[in-house]
Amino acid sequence: MLDFSVTLIITIINIAILYFVLRKILFKPITKFMADRAKRVQDTIDQARQEKNSAQKLLAEYQHKLQNASDEADEIIKAARRNAELEAAKIIAQGKAEAEALHETVRKQAETERQAMHARFRLEAAALVMAASTRLVQREISGDDNRRYANMLLEELSAHKGKN
Repeated sequence: MLDFSVTLIITIINIAILYFVLRKILFKPITKFMADRAKRVQDTIDQARQEKNSAQKLLAEYQHKLQNASDEADEIIKAARRNAELEAAKIIAQGKAEAEALHETVRKQAETERQAMHARFRLEAAALVMAASTRLVQREISGDDNRRYANMLLEELSAHKGKN
């Protein structure tokens, strides 16, 4: 049994020495490597968070700029519509003014033609009076004939004047 216990003690001592040697040679570098790796992973995660926050800020800024651009576009469209409506009103007013001017020109032309027709009527009436006077002078006219012819002439002139 002695052999068993000395062997057991030697084995325990060997294991303890091996543990301290491995701890000194293997465990400390591995632990350090793992700690460094954990630190790098944590730094990468922190950097990713910072970049994500920065990206979110940029996104909010771009969305704000996009909204401002959209608002400006709406204002430009509204201004263009107002200008178009003003231009349309201006064109309509100009068209009405031209129509009124044309109407006035036509009215003046009609008045001129009416005056010319009235003047022609007077000339024709004078010619009729002259013709009637010539016929009357050629025959002997009594006082009753004279009145009758004068009334007839006045009726003819009134009828002719009423037509024009």
